[in-house]
Amino acid sequence: MENQTATKEFYILPFSMKSSLLTFYLNFFFFIYLFTVFTNAFIIMLTLSSKRLHTPMYFFICNLSIVDICYTTITVPKLLYMLIFKNNIVSYSECFTQMYFYFLDASAEDIFILAMAFDRYIAICHPLHYYLILAKKNCIFLVAGIWILGSFNSFVITFQASKMTFCQSKIIHQFFCDGKALMNIACAGLNYLYTVIYLEVFMFGFLPFFCSLMSYVKIIKVVLQINSKEGRKKAFATCSSHLVVILMYYTTAVSVYMVPKSSIVLEQICSVLYTMIIPMVNPLIYSLRNNDVKMALKKHSGQ
Repeated sequence: MENQTATKEFYILPFSMKSSLLTFYLNFFFFIYLFTVFTNAFIIMLTLSSKRLHTPMYFFICNLSIVDICYTTITVPKLLYMLIFKNNIVSYSECFTQMYFYFLDASAEDIFILAMAFDRYIAICHPLHYYLILAKKNCIFLVAGIWILGSFNSFVITFQASKMTFCQSKIIHQFFCDGKALMNIACAGLNYLYTVIYLEVFMFGFLPFFCSLMSYVKIIKVVLQINSKEGRKKAFATCSSHLVVILMYYTTAVSVYMVPKSSIVLEQICSVLYTMIIPMVNPLIYSLRNNDVKMALKKHSGQ
């Protein structure tokens, strides 16, 4: 990809970069990265090794854990490198490579969250057809389609972003090569990119969020018709964790693009929440509080 500008490198300026806070930042983000990789890798290995978890729901959770590991690996190691060696220069190709994989994982996460909402909808509203609709072959095709669609979407955005021209500033006020941060310092080539971004936000943001909410509206209607109080409680318990993640993810992600240019610190805080904190807590919310996972752990610990 070629750029019309002579700028072949960028300077990333994450947070305040005060020397008194560098140690705190380093320890904080290092802990987040280790914890995220460990917990998500643990969920993946447990899902693969336990037949009890060989269900469509955990197949999607396993893929979501892969996305979350990639999410943090794309951003945190580079951030740690900058904090340790105080080298904040990022080459043009490295920046747009990071952007490509970031949008790939963001797109995949959006659709996986929708797929999991659909899974809960089928499980509660059409339980007799659950394993027919979400057969193994269908789930594999769905997951493959998600990754292919995410790759295509990321390529379109990154390719269009690479056509931007940077006339003066090359300082990215973010801790990674984010699309919005680059758009803030570009002086030309934004017209088509805005169109692409609007379409991307609609297709991979608003549409999955709306469909997920509609799924839960129908789920709640069905659950409220259950006569057994214990049955209603169990049904709500299986969905509440996913609904919490949906609200957390979309609230923080949308906040980044709604924050005005002047609120750089607030924008970076929101970015940390949905690129680091949510991938870190996803395994805790989805899996480690789940009875099936607890039973699988007991079975493995007893062997």
